Amino acid sequence: MIPLTLKQIADIVGGTTFGDESQIINSAPVFDSRLAVKGSLFLALVGENSDGHDFIDDAISHGATGLMTTKVVPGDGVVVNDVLLAVRALASYVRKQLPNLIVVGITGSSGKTTTKDLLASILSSRAQCVATKASFNNELGAPITLLECDEKTKYCILEMGARHKGDIAALCEMAKPNVGVVLRVGTAHLGEFGSVEKIAETKGELIQALAPDAVAVLGTYDPHTKAMKSLHAGKFIYFGEDSHDDVRAADIEMREARPHFDLVTPAGRDAVGMRLIGMHQVSNALAAAAVCTALEIPIEVIASGLSTADLASKWRMQINDVEELLIINDSYNANPESMKAGLDSLVLFAQERGGASWAFLGQMHELGSQSDELHASVGAHAHQLGIDHLVIIGTRAFAAGIPAKSATTLHYCEDITQALSLVSHFAPGDVVLVKASRSEHFETLSQGIEDSWKASQREDKK
Repeated sequence: MIPLTLKQIADIVGGTTFGDESQIINSAPVFDSRLAVKGSLFLALVGENSDGHDFIDDAISHGATGLMTTKVVPGDGVVVNDVLLAVRALASYVRKQLPNLIVVGITGSSGKTTTKDLLASILSSRAQCVATKASFNNELGAPITLLECDEKTKYCILEMGARHKGDIAALCEMAKPNVGVVLRVGTAHLGEFGSVEKIAETKGELIQALAPDAVAVLGTYDPHTKAMKSLHAGKFIYFGEDSHDDVRAADIEMREARPHFDLVTPAGRDAVGMRLIGMHQVSNALAAAAVCTALEIPIEVIASGLSTADLASKWRMQINDVEELLIINDSYNANPESMKAGLDSLVLFAQERGGASWAFLGQMHELGSQSDELHASVGAHAHQLGIDHLVIIGTRAFAAGIPAKSATTLHYCEDITQALSLVSHFAPGDVVLVKASRSEHFETLSQGIEDSWKASQREDKK
């Protein structure tokens, strides 16, 4: 963060100071008191279940230099009416002070975090790069990420999520992106928006907000994204697997469930062999490559970066090979498109290893009135792929997609504890996929499967 005194911050956000207003803030704000460090500003956010003001003493003990609150408290800080609005105003100010900063905004129904991680891996090899941590892509995460930047930062990559129409437009007003990326429009958060068309309108806010000299990067995987061409008067770069796309993949093949392909851009052609799992990673890689193409990064640097990038965010297609049992922990979140992609990867691994395929699937949230239909479509995909065992946990909706005569064995479990009882049916060489929406906390299931399998193998060796 660029250094600012508490007095300067108060003037920027329309607040008033208390304590020593000359204290200098030179580290990005935090809202978790445990993450406070010397030079940081602690944000006393008030939520449904907690009040940040209750953690002020802890923040100070961890080193926080200043506080942003809605009331005067012991210490040094700034009082504002709304902490969230104030931190956004502060981020907007900092953005204006960094005219040479290149901001990349990324949105889409799926793939944002992996694309961000791939892009950060490439750009950070060239210059100082700040990127959204994990998938902290909301109205708080974006300004905090932007506030991490200073005069030495060349690139800032912002994931832009949305729950309501206008959310992305507001983030763009603050961040002023130089490059805007829409990956694809799908059914994630369908319950919030009501229709895919409204989701497309909201994602399109990123393209509509771009200045004429900014670059729009669009995937060609769905008609809604391609239709966004009318929203921007400047340059476009298209990515996909069509021969007409500016950035595309040719000669795709899978090796140990990892994609290998030739990256084709206007600058030429180079080979990519990814470390990430799944065919769906190709589109994420192409999106990152398209942004780099817009930024005039040499193709050999792009190809090398895509080939060496590892998974930076946890619980996303995380592979654990545990005593001849392969566990694919993709438990961070789920929507119909990413569930089907996960099943595709599961089948590839099982075919290569010669073991049985087990899909442990939990509920996908925020799908609205189409929830049952979309869950059933995932079940149907599992049947079509010939998944050996489909374990559905907490919801029976997946089962509607499985015909009576199916090669897929269906298991219904009330909860994670019951699902863990199936570990006794595993055999060496089997492959297990674990996936559900974030609030289902399936990372505990993945860990439980690993622990139970290890215990069973120890028993077998006695």
